[in-house]
Amino acid sequence: MINFRNHLITTGTSIRESLQRLNDLASDAIVFVVDKDDKLKGSLTDGDVRRGLLKGVTIDQPVGEIIQSSPRYIRKGSRDIHQIIEYRKENFRIIPVIDVNDTVVNVVNFRHMRSYLPIDAIIMAGGKGTRLRPLTETVPKPLLKVGDKSIMEHNVDRLALYGIDDFWFSVKYLGDQIVDYFGDGKDKNRSIHYVWEDEPLGTIGSVSKIENLEHEHVLVSNSDVLTNLDYENFYLDFLSKDADFAVVTIPYNVSIPYAVLETSKGQVIDFKEKPTYTYYSNGGIYLMKRSVLEYIPKGTHFNATDLMEKLIAENKKVVSYPLVGYWLDVGKHEDFEKAQRDINTIKF
Repeated sequence: MINFRNHLITTGTSIRESLQRLNDLASDAIVFVVDKDDKLKGSLTDGDVRRGLLKGVTIDQPVGEIIQSSPRYIRKGSRDIHQIIEYRKENFRIIPVIDVNDTVVNVVNFRHMRSYLPIDAIIMAGGKGTRLRPLTETVPKPLLKVGDKSIMEHNVDRLALYGIDDFWFSVKYLGDQIVDYFGDGKDKNRSIHYVWEDEPLGTIGSVSKIENLEHEHVLVSNSDVLTNLDYENFYLDFLSKDADFAVVTIPYNVSIPYAVLETSKGQVIDFKEKPTYTYYSNGGIYLMKRSVLEYIPKGTHFNATDLMEKLIAENKKVVSYPLVGYWLDVGKHEDFEKAQRDINTIKF
């Protein structure tokens, strides 16, 4: 992965040096000009250099003479997904991300990313994985390898593919190994923080310990799920339904091999011949407004299903997002073996 700072140059850089940087970036040839505090001042492409030289600017002059002073950018924390989709449609591939102080904090490259979602991701990775023993006696389940990556790394990379770069990992059992494995994420242009469970707090209870989230929407996911979920579509569906909370659901079809009768007071009033019923199970991936987190009690064992029940009782809008795609809960040995077979055939 290219460090986003390779796309940054300072205002005093010469046009000659800037050309060298553009040449090094090859097909990603655009740089963003910043001051000494990394505040965005403009952008530069090969075309800008060519136009400057034609106007008589010399190659050893400062790049500030020829930059585009009003480049497109994404504002971190308040970015509009519809604007980002529009950038993609207009074929703007490489765009700087700036914070509230106009400081460049990242650079989005849509040649390598599918979106840039305004979401904090919280991954629950504190469980013991007892059903996978002895594999989990010395290695936490999230770090078990599926193919050439750990289960959790597949999840994190998938989220990062959709531009999610603010992560919180909830850890407990052998959590130090997870911290050592992922670090602070800076080497991959991500921000990773950790929350420790002093005692088991259920499937979402530890989220109450998290402060200083970046965005108004939060995704919470189990760490042991393998999926090719389209996170942008999930997010757009969430917005379109004006939901408070959404859960990814896995459809299961149950076929009955006989006619099913509908009766009333002993009288048959209808029947269906060999019907198929579709039921939906919890996929362990949730999207919610940040305000929903206030319903999670502090320091108490609390599951995601408890939160859903609480929200429904409060007349909050809880919606289902039926998954069309691959999903596997790697909880048992047979699941782990299936994951090893699937990883080379399923398009993630």
